[in-house]
Amino acid sequence: MLKSLALCLIASLLHTQFAAAQTQVALPDPQKQSRDNPGYMTGGIRGWLQRYQPQAFDPINLANSTRLDSLVRAGRLYLSLQDTIALALENNLDIEVQRYGPRLAETELLRAEAGGFIRGIPTTLNTTTTNTANQVSGQGGLGSSVNRGGGGSDTGTATAGGFVFTQTGTQIPILDPVMSLGYGFNHRTTINSNSFATGVPAFFVRNNTPFFSIQKGFLTGTNVSLDFNNSRVASSVPRAEINPFITGNLGFTVQQNLLRGFGRAVNNRNILIAKNEINVSDLVFKQQVITTVSQIINIYWDLVSFNEDVKVKKQALSLAEKLLSDNRKQVEIGTLAPIEIVRAEAEVARNQQDLTVSETRLLQQETVLKNTLSRTGVSSPMLSEVRVVPTDSIRIPDQEAVQPIQDLVRTAVENRPDLAQTKLSVESSKISLEGTRSQLKPSLDFTLNMRNNGLSGTAQQIVVPGAPGFTQNANPFFVGGYGGVLRQIFSRNFPDYSASIQLNIPLYNKQARADYANDMLRLRQSELRQQAQLNNVRVEVQNALIGLQQARAGYQAAMKSRIFAEQTLDAEQKKYALGASTIFLVIQAQRDLAVAQAAEVNALSTYSRARVSMDQAMGTTLDVNNISMDEARKGKVAKGPSTVPLP
Repeated sequence: MLKSLALCLIASLLHTQFAAAQTQVALPDPQKQSRDNPGYMTGGIRGWLQRYQPQAFDPINLANSTRLDSLVRAGRLYLSLQDTIALALENNLDIEVQRYGPRLAETELLRAEAGGFIRGIPTTLNTTTTNTANQVSGQGGLGSSVNRGGGGSDTGTATAGGFVFTQTGTQIPILDPVMSLGYGFNHRTTINSNSFATGVPAFFVRNNTPFFSIQKGFLTGTNVSLDFNNSRVASSVPRAEINPFITGNLGFTVQQNLLRGFGRAVNNRNILIAKNEINVSDLVFKQQVITTVSQIINIYWDLVSFNEDVKVKKQALSLAEKLLSDNRKQVEIGTLAPIEIVRAEAEVARNQQDLTVSETRLLQQETVLKNTLSRTGVSSPMLSEVRVVPTDSIRIPDQEAVQPIQDLVRTAVENRPDLAQTKLSVESSKISLEGTRSQLKPSLDFTLNMRNNGLSGTAQQIVVPGAPGFTQNANPFFVGGYGGVLRQIFSRNFPDYSASIQLNIPLYNKQARADYANDMLRLRQSELRQQAQLNNVRVEVQNALIGLQQARAGYQAAMKSRIFAEQTLDAEQKKYALGASTIFLVIQAQRDLAVAQAAEVNALSTYSRARVSMDQAMGTTLDVNNISMDEARKGKVAKGPSTVPLP
């Protein structure tokens, strides 16, 4: 019977090892990339030894994609919005950092499959991108009036739902088979005060004891072990019938939890949680892509707005310079007082200052954008010197698509990755609760032990004292070598059996009750946070919709104000040419036009941000911008770069 059980255990362990090899989480290992690699190992002893060596991981990649170089021509970096997004997916370091998240989650599953504690995965989003529009403030400039439109912060850190796991409840069996091999040697000398029994005043015993054992735990709460022990004993005792001799025993032990720690639901909980962690890490990566792409889009449209603002400032400067030129001519012919030249020069100086501020802000924004689209920032001389030329412009559709707010909220609930993360976090808390629930039960453990023994050695004739010529011979059954020991063991000539059951009842059970209550209260908190998050999503969608409507109305008002300012300036200039107006009124009209033009640019920027915020609140950023998550994970966009205009 013991032989059959031992063979069954060995077969089960081999099957478990084979299944683990088939389903083991595939961690990245450059050693296995090519057979030409001298570190490549396949199967056998070398493959087995590889399990105990540190895995090799590729160093971080700081090389930019070739797309960046292909968009540079004649000292200009020509960027469409789609190229900007593609460069972010390929080169942005925030996204690159988050690509390690799913791989970290895979190590969690590998650890859980071995029966170890899971450590939790990071869920903090990387949002290190800084937008110049959020840093500057000034007089009459774009930065002073940019409205975020509910888009959230462009700097700092964010949390993607949170997934930090703390192990409580019953201990999970060690699911990885553990094999033990050993050897022991012992030499012991015994001094006899009475040598009648042994015939010598002192004797020694040498004991060589090799041993082997293998043990494994199962998800049912079962622990199984198989051990094989040997001992070779040689002594100087003259009256030993067998000397030296070999003993051996083969033991099989099964321990089963019957109450506390019983069942797959209890012992499989870490594996299920680790699988949830893999899903969570994918969702965190998706949210990282959404966050980063939204930031990049805002930066791009702000750059477009800054370019437009520079044009507005140049136009204002041109008008001021023309007015100064006209005044000088009139002073020369005596139709205008010289003081008006000073007034016009002051206006030119003010517009030159505004233009300088606008141009330097544009340079800052270009630096920010280049930094977010490159793995090495602007340290590359090629990238640091080029000027960025955006090829797209902000366009406001004639009409907005009208959808009921209920449909918008439903879309957000279906698409928002942070909601899915929170749902998985609550589900994992419920799975973990099985462990603390099981901990409330008394422990009832059943143990079965079966062991077969054997002995064999070299026979010696022993002379019996007081009986000359009479010798005592050893039992021939025990005479032989190591084969005799094995034969006795597997023939079950000398078996041992034992079985026991033990019940342990904590009289107060305070710790288990406290852990269960603690986990239940935390679960209730998580469920309330989930509902609060769902409520906030509804508010975010509604606020984003209102912000979009406000931005559209603001642009329409700014556009009408700009048209009115243009007409006012034209009329004032005509009146001034006829002598019916003053230079003060003309300068005031020019200023009003510059302010109206800047307000229109600001309104366009506000609308673009409101649009981005709406997509982000709805969770549709990826769909709207035709972003493939598969391409984002690989960091390689299939669509080629846009055509760069000839110099």
